[in-house]
Amino acid sequence: MATIKVDHITNSEGTKNLLEKTKKGLGFIPNMYINMGKNEALLDSYVYAYQSFRVNAGFSPVEQEVVFLSVAYENNCEYCMAAHSFVGDKLSKVPTEVTDAIRNGSAIPDAKLAALSKLTRVLTGTRGNANQEDVNAFLKAGYNESHILGIITGIAIKTMSNYSNHITSPEVDAVFSARKWKK
Repeated sequence: MATIKVDHITNSEGTKNLLEKTKKGLGFIPNMYINMGKNEALLDSYVYAYQSFRVNAGFSPVEQEVVFLSVAYENNCEYCMAAHSFVGDKLSKVPTEVTDAIRNGSAIPDAKLAALSKLTRVLTGTRGNANQEDVNAFLKAGYNESHILGIITGIAIKTMSNYSNHITSPEVDAVFSARKWKK
């Protein structure tokens, strides 16, 4: 895998403002954000879409983490798996058995969350070309067509961070280190 070295933050005011807001909100600036900050368009797009997904996609915090973890699993993103495992466990209150099942590629004990993870993984793996059987199984689990579009939003967001992480190789932050992951 190709990597690039990101050794300093851009001097743009937009990036500085985004990183300052992140630090105020989280208490630290994740290494991923520092690396993404080398391109203001990437960091700005990611932060805006991430916040919009959290508020507007129609998923509970638990479901949001299932989407993000499922995309990170399919894209083999070690950083995002560690970060969203931590966020899922500590902040969004995802049951550990659900987080661990996604991390291990095993069966999720909750049928509705399993359907959400499956369609997310199918859409990620097929570049959005799910078959009707997969869509019908998702709808039968209690979701609607708007949720499918919400999944696509989650995939877009995590793909930005996953691909950026593949190229810039951020070190997993200490706060996430207990949930380090390798596929």
